[in-house]
Amino acid sequence: MANTTNQKIEKVKSDIEKTKSKILTYQTKLRELERDKTRLENEQIVALVRSERISDADLSTLMKSLRKESPKAAPAETPATGQETTGQEEPLNEDLDEN
Repeated sequence: MANTTNQKIEKVKSDIEKTKSKILTYQTKLRELERDKTRLENEQIVALVRSERISDADLSTLMKSLRKESPKAAPAETPATGQETTGQEEPLNEDLDEN
């Protein structure tokens, strides 16, 4: 009976490791998709601004005036990842390291 229990435990451990691996893969894929989305949104914004032939100075003035009118500024994006920063990020893998 102990041998059967040990085999079941090993099977569960194996399944845990496989699941952790899949989670890491999906987290990586999610980050890539988020970066792609941000890149495409940025391209769309640039195309719109260019189609309106807005000068850099006029665009800067427009953005400053919009920020002053807005009661709450939009979250900043980190240049390296293109992801929004809220100051409350949680580690993606925090629960995976516990054994």
